[in-house]
Amino acid sequence: MRSNLRNLRSVFLLFLLGPGAAAAVDINVVGLTAGKAVVSIDGGKPRTLTVGQVTPEGVKLIAATSESAVFEVGGERRTLAVGQGAAVANTSAARGGDTVTLFADSRGHFTTIGVVNGVSLRFLVDTGASSVVLSSTDARHAGVSYLAGTRVLTQTANGVVPVYTVKLDTLRIGDITLNNVDAAVIEGDKLPIALLGMSFLNRMEMKRDGVTLTLIRRY
Repeated sequence: MRSNLRNLRSVFLLFLLGPGAAAAVDINVVGLTAGKAVVSIDGGKPRTLTVGQVTPEGVKLIAATSESAVFEVGGERRTLAVGQGAAVANTSAARGGDTVTLFADSRGHFTTIGVVNGVSLRFLVDTGASSVVLSSTDARHAGVSYLAGTRVLTQTANGVVPVYTVKLDTLRIGDITLNNVDAAVIEGDKLPIALLGMSFLNRMEMKRDGVTLTLIRRY
């Protein structure tokens, strides 16, 4: 556990150096017509999408009128009007109930929306973490009774903090659901995003192909 949390130092520094380090796909609507939407994605030049079109960033235009458009990113849908924007986690479920494909952000990091005990949380894929790691804020939000877990004091980049080892009843990423997943909960709010560590990833076959990372459940 001590070595696991030392690995969090790079993650804390990552977020201190820049808030976009683990950014989601940023969609901004510039113009709308029936069946088409003009959008700027991740601050890029405006481009025109037609209904059904999917961009390289994984953004799909589901529907569009002159008043609003419906976008889908990784199974999550957002309805936006002209001048509105939204940041949506850049994860996309691949075909098959035991596979999920994640898209890298502009800095090469993979983020996704995971569901812990039925509650959605944002995760950063971290192969350097030996287990899934949550902040106590996220744990409480997901109904994890972390105070009943084993408590240790651990040195991190932010000083000595209490850490609790727990098991998550369920953790779902895309269409992949695992039960009884080992996790660590860090007291406080110094961890701005949950870490998808090896207690989940060890049960996956991981295939990296450019800007995509495909997770295939092994058991």
